[in-house]
Amino acid sequence: MSEELEKTSDDLVVASPREIELVDNRSRNQALVSYWALPSIFLTVALLGGLRVGADDHAFIFFPPPLITLVLAVLLMLLFVRGGLIELRSWIAASHPPLENISHVWILLTLFFASAQAFNSVLPERGLLHWLFSFFFLWTLWNNQFSSFDARRLLRSLVALFGTAFVLKHLLLASLYASGGGWLQRLTGTLVQGISLGTLDAPMFAPATGYISFFTLGLYIAGLMLVANSKQ
Repeated sequence: MSEELEKTSDDLVVASPREIELVDNRSRNQALVSYWALPSIFLTVALLGGLRVGADDHAFIFFPPPLITLVLAVLLMLLFVRGGLIELRSWIAASHPPLENISHVWILLTLFFASAQAFNSVLPERGLLHWLFSFFFLWTLWNNQFSSFDARRLLRSLVALFGTAFVLKHLLLASLYASGGGWLQRLTGTLVQGISLGTLDAPMFAPATGYISFFTLGLYIAGLMLVANSKQ
């Protein structure tokens, strides 16, 4: 028995002060990300996702998330769990300190509402286009429930999904319905509304709305990347 203890003591390696400092800095950075950075990022996305700027008076207008965005956020949260971006068993457990469990629950709540507002940011506010975009998101997320992917592939898919919707709404549709465009642009918009019997009508907002949406989506993707990196 004494020989085994001596052998075990010989195999032990004393960590250097530099290694201890690195471990300490890593734990502090992880705590900073979990307790402050991620909740702040997702709360900012939740606030900016429904913000619009009026075209006439440039007043701030807040659109609450429609019910469909909450459904889409639920499907997206399920994808986060299936893709390994969120590991519920390691995030919330009885063996963790209470503060750590509360922090992870707070991150999940803010991530849910940020996801709903990210969809709200790129959804047309009313009309047939609103339901076409909603069906596009719903169909994509539902099909992905039965696909196999990892966290990185999921992030790339979300960048493509939100990027496509952003281009369609804030670049294509915004230019189509812009009041200050040329006669060809106004004629095209009038023809589209006439053919669709007014079902493709969309409210007009200032160009600053597109910049707010771009910043919101970029911040949302950055938050997801921080979540993915915090697992490593």
